[in-house]
Amino acid sequence: MAAPYDPDVYRRFAENLRGALDGPNIERLSMRALRRKALETAVITANGSPLWFSSISSRIAAKTVYLGNGPEIVLPRPSPEQLAIVEKAPEQLHKVLQLMRTMPFVHVRRQMGDNREFNPVCNLYVCVADRKNYRLAYEWAMTMGDVKRSRPGPEFIMIDVPQEHQLRMQVLTIPEHDINIALGTDYTGECKKGFLRQGMFRADGRGMLGLHAGTKLVRARDAASGKLKTYAVFMFGLTATGKSTWSCHQLGLDSGAGEGTWVSQDDIVFLRRDGSSYGTELGFYVKTDVNVNLQEAMYNSLVHHSALLENVMVDAKGQIDFLDERLGENGRGVLDRRELKVRRGRKMESICADTINTANLEEVDGIVFAFITRRGTIMPFAQRLTPEQGVMAYLWGESTHSFATVPAKAGESVRIVGMDDFIIGAQGRKVNAFHDIVMDLVARYPGKVHFFQYNTGGVGEIIEIDKATGKKKQVRKVTRVPIDLMAALQRGDLRGTNEYAKGRLGTEYVVTSEGTDLAAYDARNFYSDEQVEAYVADLVDGRRKFTEEIAAQGLRKDIREIAHRELDAIDAKGRKRAEPWAPAEAAEQTAAEDRDPRSKWISPWEPRRPSGGLFPQPAGKRR
Repeated sequence: MAAPYDPDVYRRFAENLRGALDGPNIERLSMRALRRKALETAVITANGSPLWFSSISSRIAAKTVYLGNGPEIVLPRPSPEQLAIVEKAPEQLHKVLQLMRTMPFVHVRRQMGDNREFNPVCNLYVCVADRKNYRLAYEWAMTMGDVKRSRPGPEFIMIDVPQEHQLRMQVLTIPEHDINIALGTDYTGECKKGFLRQGMFRADGRGMLGLHAGTKLVRARDAASGKLKTYAVFMFGLTATGKSTWSCHQLGLDSGAGEGTWVSQDDIVFLRRDGSSYGTELGFYVKTDVNVNLQEAMYNSLVHHSALLENVMVDAKGQIDFLDERLGENGRGVLDRRELKVRRGRKMESICADTINTANLEEVDGIVFAFITRRGTIMPFAQRLTPEQGVMAYLWGESTHSFATVPAKAGESVRIVGMDDFIIGAQGRKVNAFHDIVMDLVARYPGKVHFFQYNTGGVGEIIEIDKATGKKKQVRKVTRVPIDLMAALQRGDLRGTNEYAKGRLGTEYVVTSEGTDLAAYDARNFYSDEQVEAYVADLVDGRRKFTEEIAAQGLRKDIREIAHRELDAIDAKGRKRAEPWAPAEAAEQTAAEDRDPRSKWISPWEPRRPSGGLFPQPAGKRR
């Protein structure tokens, strides 16, 4: 591989790291002892839950690089900043080795998942020269489970040195050696995603497919047969589109009649060829901007004393206000999934599923792949997709920037394959694998695999662009989809009571939901025909361009042809272009990890036994 990458340096670093992991400067604590040290720096809220504040409150994707042997690992379009990080990586890696031998670290060893096939053992080393960083190790540790000797690996390492100067803040990922290094950040999410990203990388190599999706078990009464049917539901979604919200929502199902939702996972799962999935986490690391009226289960778990809170607002009396984000916009909490509870009558009942895994298609009545997007113009609130359209929804991974969160880019499309910010490897390879898995399931289990797309945004937004300054102005706010209506849409799809008709985008769109006519939300009530066609044309153009980007990254020819056939069918209905209210612009390309594809299909994982000193255990009694 051409400079500035040096795979030999990365290999030698991995080998030399082994001898630096058993020093007397590395502390190994029981979970009870780790909790005690973490609580020494916590604020105890009025609810009895601990709260900490981090210096860094979000992931540093733009400063994350992949170090490896060839284009199957490294970033294909790194930014100048990332190239500078790669160039200086050997120096930084040498420094990390020195720090591992001299600075105080705490080592936490936990296990990802709960199955007998693929349970990565995760070794986190956090520098605790600043004692408040014990909380970082503890918070992450509570998302994982105890190590079980009967379970297979592989073994992962993550090193976090928050004390690194923020001018040298960076994340160095060495996927081929199962190593992640975070420097200059004390954000718990960086540790969480470091291990989960590596888990997906290795799962993909074993014939599974790592998905950025929440999973749940839903039982609903089928309108046609009158019988209760059980579905494994996969909820895909980019950040801030409602993935966690709808993974935990009860959808207004009738619990008294046996209906309900039981949550398995809210973030990362490994899809298997039989339609089942392996979960990864026992505790969920969630965003805390929850409303008790809209996200009852998540709210109840976050106000429970077992929750571990990070960067949320508390007043002088210790009272929590999750919706007050004046001092930060990414409050987080590690919640105990067993405390996801809702009130039913006089009782509080848990909606935590019995397992973090989901069953195969032999054991359930069906699988639902639901793709959540958030758009504000012409996208229907619910679309029923064919299997091929479901693969396209995975390929295009669509949403838009919000005027409320990113005014400068409001209305611009955001597309990430699989709605997955953490892909290591060519994005086309991920689409190929998803296509093959779901098409095989559709062929083997006719009528049992379902695909839907839900728009949690709304309709009717108008954004004008000042041609002189380029600034955007919101002329008309979006008419948001009501929460109770979105719940009814999903409930109706599971019960089979929604009515669909062929729509302008080539999919079937919902026209009535459990008897409610949705004509009032038709895009033509908000825009002229020319405006609708302009938005459609922009959507098609954006999808075509993105398809070609992914085609250059390993997307198979047959899947590329499916994409263009779908788009040709939409185009054929009317290509008379009009000036849209907010024309799609070519967004500035960055090399952040959540936008850039990576590599070719990776080689299969091979079990290996670590050397005796690689992950040393304490000789004496645990404290």
